[in-house]
Amino acid sequence: WTNWNHSAYETYVKLRPGSGLPNDEKRLLQLRQKYYPEEEARLRQENQWEGTGAPITYKLQPILDMHTQTVVAGGNVPPINPKSIWTLLAIATGVLGIACINFTTLAIGRSAGRSKEVGIRKVMGSNRSSLIGQFLTESVLLSIISAIFGITLAYFLLPSFNELSNRKLVFSLQQFPELSWLYLSTVILTGLAAGSYPALILSGFRPIEILKNKFKLGGSNIFTKTLVTGQFVLSVGLIISTMVILKQIDFMRSKNPGFAKENVLVVDAEGTDSKRIFPLFKQAVQSTPQVVGIAGAELSFGAGMGWSRSGWNDNGTHREAYEYYVDDQFLQVLNMQLIAGRNFDPAVSLDTVSSVIINESMMHNFGWTLENVIGQRLNGYYEDPNKPLPVVIGVVKDFHFRPLAEEIKSQLFHQFSGYVPLKYLVRISAGNPAAALAGLEKNWRSVEPQLPFKYSFLDEDLDRFYRADMRFGGIISRAGGVSIFLACLGLFGLVTLSVTNRMKEIGIRKVLGASVAGITGLLAKDFLKLVLIAILLASPLAWYLMRDWLNGFAYRIELQWWIFAIAGTLALMIAFLTLSVQSVKAALTNPVQSLRPE
Repeated sequence: WTNWNHSAYETYVKLRPGSGLPNDEKRLLQLRQKYYPEEEARLRQENQWEGTGAPITYKLQPILDMHTQTVVAGGNVPPINPKSIWTLLAIATGVLGIACINFTTLAIGRSAGRSKEVGIRKVMGSNRSSLIGQFLTESVLLSIISAIFGITLAYFLLPSFNELSNRKLVFSLQQFPELSWLYLSTVILTGLAAGSYPALILSGFRPIEILKNKFKLGGSNIFTKTLVTGQFVLSVGLIISTMVILKQIDFMRSKNPGFAKENVLVVDAEGTDSKRIFPLFKQAVQSTPQVVGIAGAELSFGAGMGWSRSGWNDNGTHREAYEYYVDDQFLQVLNMQLIAGRNFDPAVSLDTVSSVIINESMMHNFGWTLENVIGQRLNGYYEDPNKPLPVVIGVVKDFHFRPLAEEIKSQLFHQFSGYVPLKYLVRISAGNPAAALAGLEKNWRSVEPQLPFKYSFLDEDLDRFYRADMRFGGIISRAGGVSIFLACLGLFGLVTLSVTNRMKEIGIRKVLGASVAGITGLLAKDFLKLVLIAILLASPLAWYLMRDWLNGFAYRIELQWWIFAIAGTLALMIAFLTLSVQSVKAALTNPVQSLRPE
């Protein structure tokens, strides 16, 4: 507890109100130099620091920043990358934008039913500004009603979202007073944005043309087509992103880590007298027929299992490696491949004093080869010159003991005295583990009746490395489903508007002998072109964003063309089905109804 250099401890400091210490670099440096007066000189002598000033100082991080400042480690507070938050906000904004576009398109499509109302109002003396005010007011009122339903829906769906995202978000105006003006401004801006263009279209009708049934609806132009294309750009982009994220997650989960992770139980022995219990438990499990082997280690692999890393000075060169205390059965139980040297041997007393087994990466990083690695010493590993230096007795083939987002780093195993096994790795036979678990729990109670039998499966521990990515992929996929649904609604509205404007043309074509399939194809082809353009725009954009996301993984999939082809084909099929509903309906309409006024 007197060792200030112990990395496992976190220090929380409560400052007096108004304290300037967080920004007082001079005093913080003095605090560091008080306990490490020779640090700078030593690091310069070891060629680890050549810059100006002190190499290391203390910094204070506000406790509210620990959650989102990933650069400064927050210790036990799980960090959240603000980039993920902004991504979700951008998706939410995009979905809201799609809703506004749909409102605009559908409102224009419905304007035929209000044309006589507008004509009569204008004849009675209403000017354009008053009509614009009326329609904008209606739009804002619809936005307010939608917000009430939306907030109610979000309130009931929040537990499901919390379960999906592994968060504990709450609706609380008392805790988050900013939400009140955020709700209000969003509602008003949404209403104005969605209603402005329809208001301009409706208020621009000419009363004479309306009352003589000679007007034609506006809105089926470049502007509305651009909006619908933008909808499908977002939708196709989200579909591609979902496919890439799910494929990368599947790649990470299914990739062989370099050892046999299946059918391995990790028994947690922390809090026990493990040095006494492990030999007894190891002997007891031999009576369980489903047990294939058992090994002890200080740490296991997977999320939440922790890790240990040491650094030392090797004749002026900084060295570091992850290190794990294991017993002589560890490599065998996990089926790790020894490619040089030998395993630990209980008959060799030096194996508990100075022998280490390293991985391939450490061998390469230290400049050794398979021919000369055995017998190499870790110079500088101990500050005490009287301690015997660790000696390499074996090399294991590289394996992934950290997430696949990280490259395989230098790693070593040892059996140094002073360490005790806190994790017992038990390999059981394949099949239903129920009998093995019952037997192991009985064995545990026979040696440790006070503490409960706590265990996990090694493959599930490794999967937890990727739970955050799995949750993110689930959110993206659901957002993609919502956006493609809303985009289809917008396309439906645009088709409705086109059909309304072309009803006489459709009637004449039917009188002249056009088939239902021919009219459906005529109406659909122009809109399918918009979807095709959206696919061509979304593909390079999604490729760029997903390439940037994949670059965060040291081991990743390649972006293949068929992912974009499947996403594009899916979007075209959904769009065609949407178009067919309204197009077939228009093609089946009796031409007499559209040609009677003529």
